[in-house]
Amino acid sequence: MKNINHGIKFALIPENQYSDYRYDVIFNAYKWDPQVEDQNTVSKHVVLLDRETAEQLETWAEQLSEETMLMEEALIKNISLAKELGLPKKIYKELIRLKNYDRNQNVRLMRFDFHPITNINDHNDYNDYYDCHWAVSEVNSDVPGGLAEASVLPEIAKKYLDRSVTGEADYMPGVNTSEMLFSVFKDKINKNGVIAFVHATSYADDRQVMQFLSDDFNNRGIDTIFAAPDHLKWIGKKAVSVIEGRNCDIEGIIRFFPLEWLVSLPNKSNWTGYYDCETVSCNHPVAIFAQSKRLPLIWDQLNVEIPAWKKLLPETKDPKSIKIQTGEWLYKPVLGRVGEGITVKNTMPEKEFIKIEKEIRKYSIDWIAQHKFESRPLALDTNSYHLCLGVFTVNGKRAGFYGRINPYPLIDSKAKDIPVFISKT
Repeated sequence: MKNINHGIKFALIPENQYSDYRYDVIFNAYKWDPQVEDQNTVSKHVVLLDRETAEQLETWAEQLSEETMLMEEALIKNISLAKELGLPKKIYKELIRLKNYDRNQNVRLMRFDFHPITNINDHNDYNDYYDCHWAVSEVNSDVPGGLAEASVLPEIAKKYLDRSVTGEADYMPGVNTSEMLFSVFKDKINKNGVIAFVHATSYADDRQVMQFLSDDFNNRGIDTIFAAPDHLKWIGKKAVSVIEGRNCDIEGIIRFFPLEWLVSLPNKSNWTGYYDCETVSCNHPVAIFAQSKRLPLIWDQLNVEIPAWKKLLPETKDPKSIKIQTGEWLYKPVLGRVGEGITVKNTMPEKEFIKIEKEIRKYSIDWIAQHKFESRPLALDTNSYHLCLGVFTVNGKRAGFYGRINPYPLIDSKAKDIPVFISKT
């Protein structure tokens, strides 16, 4: 198999145009928070993928998506297995209401995070993911972000690239994620139906995601409203808006509010009706199964063929099964997001690590141990960076790329957003 890491190149936004590009990203790619602490998160570069590399990643994402949906449906039929997923008790109590879930009635959005890795296939006897030169660290299953970055960021970057220097004329943006979402919703709701964009309305970093999607959907002909969770109620298994001046039936829901946060809301929000509602949802509560990083612990009990997952995901165990921590494993919180809470030996003082590890073992239901892959640093100018390519799927079909780079292997909130281009041939 060709080492498809060779299919990755970088191109530079011209230095004298970068400031204009960054402002363009802020105002037209809805990147209202272009800095985390003292770290600028708008890359000066773009990623250039050859066609073969992009095609392979998209094919894997589609396979992973289908396998994930099959596991979700298997879990619905055997809810008792979900006890191993470390979900909040309030969520687990409602899972029985998923029994009539039909994937064809909803919109399933996922983002699979791929990392170029060093080929050390003699180091792993769990699967052959090292032979692929890529590993999947996780699926962002419940409320995946990066939608504007996968939709409009490449179009903006295209205006600034110096074609005579980079040869970028041979590259083009990939699938527009928002356009894919719109197309699927358009086929599932009435022509004059309203979609509610549910999010934490007081947080700008959440609002920027919803504002982008809402503006894009409005421009394409679908009416939308912004809603906090307590702005909706459920009547006859249908969502209804109770916003003053926008009291109406809701035809569709796009949620950017994690399911585990919903269970902490006051009872008046009544989101228990969400689990068996008939309103088209993205994402339906069924997405919480794969959001749990403990799902691999029950793979073999689901009787579902998942070759792509077993090929690409590093070995995952209950932390209590790691007898001696030698640095080959890292710990992740079950419902962690944006790299938060990941604990790696030798990246902190030993006493601090031992203290944290004791807590992890004590409350292991809230954690997983994952075999640590070796992220391959890629040359960029005079430095090297680690790359993560998020590949979106919408209802199982490829739906765009989201790129991030960091000078260190962990892709966290300080990583830079980098637009992704694909070769035309």
